[in-house]
Amino acid sequence: MSIKMKRLWATKTQDDEWWSSFVTAPLGLILNYVVVEWPWVTPNRITAASFVLASLAAICILLGGIACFITAAALIQLSHVLDCMDGQMARYRKVSSPTGSYFDRLTDQVQVGLWFGAVGVAAYLESSSEVPLILALIGISFYGLRGYSKYIAIEIKKDRYIGYPEAMAELSKVAPRAGLGFGLRANLIWFIREQPKVLRFDEGVLIFMLSTSLMFNQLIPMLWIFAVSQLCIGVYKGVQRGWHIHANQQHKIQK
Repeated sequence: MSIKMKRLWATKTQDDEWWSSFVTAPLGLILNYVVVEWPWVTPNRITAASFVLASLAAICILLGGIACFITAAALIQLSHVLDCMDGQMARYRKVSSPTGSYFDRLTDQVQVGLWFGAVGVAAYLESSSEVPLILALIGISFYGLRGYSKYIAIEIKKDRYIGYPEAMAELSKVAPRAGLGFGLRANLIWFIREQPKVLRFDEGVLIFMLSTSLMFNQLIPMLWIFAVSQLCIGVYKGVQRGWHIHANQQHKIQK
């Protein structure tokens, strides 16, 4: 195995999302192996290209028809591969920046709204029922709540506890348990242990669900799963983070 591939593999997020772990992130590493040394290919340009592809996918969904749906599914997957590539390249080149991270996460949030909003409209046009629009609205709203409640919790804790972001960053570090340099058994165990992550219904799972539903033209069942999962997880995360803030406040008062 080349030194270059070892360095690239070290840039892969260890606790990645379900679909990213064993599909899009490894594909991103393979593509990065080819382009990571090209000076005109930069992480920010890859982020921009990823968002352009995501937007084109939303347009294809709105156009409707199985051909456009399959094209949209392919564009969504390619967009997610690029989304994995930008961070890998930044870490490989040691040029990671708060600005790049900000725009990467911002585009991730926007594109989920674009995709599922487009699916809601496409399903409405196919069925003449308002239900898909309502489901898309619920799912997008509570998916946003998940990220927003996390942002609020971090901001509150950061103001009250010095060094909180750094402490959380250390806790989130995960030692590699599989991949290059590990045997077949270790990789098989890792693969099995990754599967429960599907219940998180995070971006990687949503991308898999969305692409599959587009390929088989099963938009409304997917929207039901999207809406119910995000409603349940969004409410749970919001209450959980609020309770943690309250519990920490009470602990400080008792001290």
